[in-house]
This record gives sequence, C-alpha cells and structure tokens, in this order.
Amino acid sequence: MARTKSEIVIRALHTKQGDDLDVFAFFIRGADIVKVADISRVERDESDALKGFQRPEIRSHVKGIVDYLNQGKVLFPNAIILAMSPEVRFAASRGTKPTGDEGIANIGTLTIPVYQEGKRVAWIVDGQQRSLALAQASKLEVAVPVVGFVSDSVEVQREQFILVNKAKPLPSRLINELLPETGGILLPRDLSSRKVPSEICGLLNRDPNSPFFKLIKRPSDRGAGSAVVTDTAVISMIRNSMNNPLGALAIFRTSSNGRDGVDLEAMYGLLVTFWSAVKSVFRDAWGRDPRHSRLMHSAGIEAMGVLMDRIYGRLQPSDDVKIVEKELQKVAPHCRWTKGVWESLGVPWNEIQNTPRDIRRLQNALVQAYSVAGVGR
Repeated sequence: MARTKSEIVIRALHTKQGDDLDVFAFFIRGADIVKVADISRVERDESDALKGFQRPEIRSHVKGIVDYLNQGKVLFPNAIILAMSPEVRFAASRGTKPTGDEGIANIGTLTIPVYQEGKRVAWIVDGQQRSLALAQASKLEVAVPVVGFVSDSVEVQREQFILVNKAKPLPSRLINELLPETGGILLPRDLSSRKVPSEICGLLNRDPNSPFFKLIKRPSDRGAGSAVVTDTAVISMIRNSMNNPLGALAIFRTSSNGRDGVDLEAMYGLLVTFWSAVKSVFRDAWGRDPRHSRLMHSAGIEAMGVLMDRIYGRLQPSDDVKIVEKELQKVAPHCRWTKGVWESLGVPWNEIQNTPRDIRRLQNALVQAYSVAGVGR
C-alpha cells in the first residue's frame, strides 16, 4: 500500500451495483480509516434540516474493541462500509483476464485523497465504533476490510445506514427520525410503514402552528430544553390510529395498484386540530415535564390517541377546534393529569407508568368517561 502526504493508494476490486453505482472492496490500515472518512453524526442545522445519520459514539463499546485489538495478533475480518465521494480515483489494471473469470469485478488501484476532518472524501456508514477503536489501538498496522460505494447523495447514504443497521441494536428512535429523510427510495415494507408516522411527527415538531412545536424529543435535537414528549410516543399514537380500521387517521389511507398510500396533509390537519383542542382544554397540563404532567407522558399521549379515535367516530374530519374542545370538555372533569387520584382507576396521577398495562387502563378510563358523559353533539 503506497502513500503520499495527501492521498492513500491501495489495490482494490471494482464492480457496479444499484443505479450504476461504483462499489469497491479493499484492505486499509485500521488507523487510516479515520484519515479518509468522517463520522457523520445525526444533527439538525440552523434551518432545522437533518444532517448526517450516525448515532453518537458509544465509549464503552469503543473501549472494548480497543482492548481486544491491543491483545496482539487478532483476527478482525469485519468490514467497514464507507460512502465515498466521486473524488476517489480508480485505475483498472491492464492485462489478460484469467481463464474462467466471470467478469464480476475488476482489479486495479484506488486513490483516496486525504483531507482534514469535516472535509474528507468518505463517510462511515457502518463501523463507527470499530473505526474509532482502530484509530486508538496501539497496534496500528492491522489490515481492515472495507467496502465502499461512491455516492454524494445523503439519501442513498442514509438508506444504506438504515438497511445495514436494521438487524442490529440501532435505536428505533434514530431509525424513525432518519426514515422521512430517505426520499423516494425503496425500503423494506416494515420500515416503509414507519415512515409516514415519523414524517408527521417531524412536521408536528417543526411547524410553529403545531401544538407540539419544539415539544418533541428527537435524537438529533441536542440540548432542546423545551422538548418534553418522546417522539416514540407521538409516532406510536399516529401509527395506532392509522392501523386501527376505526381510527381517526385510517380513513386517510388509500390503496392503488396494490400499494398503500396516505393523504398526509389531511392526517396532519386532523392531528393539529385535535391536539390544539387538547392543549386548550388541558392548558395547565400542556407542555410540562412528564414528571409533572402525565398528559405529556408517553402513557398520556398514547391513551389520548385512543380517545381521539373514539371522538372522531362521532365527528367529521373537517370539524374545527371548538367542536373538538366541546367533546374533550366531557372528559376533562375526570382527568387527573397533574394532581389528585384517577377515581375510576384508584391510583394517584403520578403512578401512571409507560407500561402496556397502565396505558391500556388509562385509555379505557378516558373512553369510559367519554361514553358515560354522552357522545351527543
């Protein structure tokens, strides 16, 4: 492996995949990975656009790998996956192909420019902790396998990041936040079904006209002091309503040519209307830390989502906030979001926990209170 001050030159195999993307397989010194590749951590810029796709460094994991590498002669066959800029250069080797070669890949020389951090020509899609550990290990000469695909598209990079990490212990909240940013790419069905709720969750958090504006905790929102509701709770509330045949959002699902579709604008409008009414009726409990308001707790959000479905069983999707407020007022006297005891449950307000049992009991209490109060307009 030859090297200069500003580039690393290595032998590599080259092939094509996907939409005519160049893919390379090669070995590189472990310590050199972080010299050619940046770690693109997920965050949002000043305009609230999502940047990057990596999870934050896990120190204990990195230390464990470093300790392993420092043992001496170790086997390290796990490939790092890189997204590479078109700035990398490949020169195929000349010569006669071996007899029987199926022509799947060509061998040649790959030249990777070396730039300063933040401006490097590659990004780590899979292997963030391993790459950091390799850079810190005392044994710096270990040859590490790398698979790199050439694409400047962040959408393609995020797609590969999600697909690679789908079967690993990647935080579901991070996957949920990344999914809406993957554009029109084809994803496995189980991931596609999560895309719409996450997209709506992001809109609710970013829209100044939303009752949830800047109240939802997302993995990229570091130090967002006003955020009190987990995105997991909001996404679950939306997904449950979409998947329930009698749910308030289910009517906005469509099917054409065997593919599911949604009226995203209509779903979003209904959610803004309903939760704006919730904010108005339960003003003292809205926007507070879940430790001080179970309305903003995951249990409260999911249970109120079930009540939303029941209320819209009697209302029209086009009904305005005032009409929804009138329905919520029927339940308000029975709610104990910030103090007191839930009479129908026999438990203090702050003993409601984010467990399936408590969520089910709370939603039943809300639905029962609504039914007893009468559902007439």
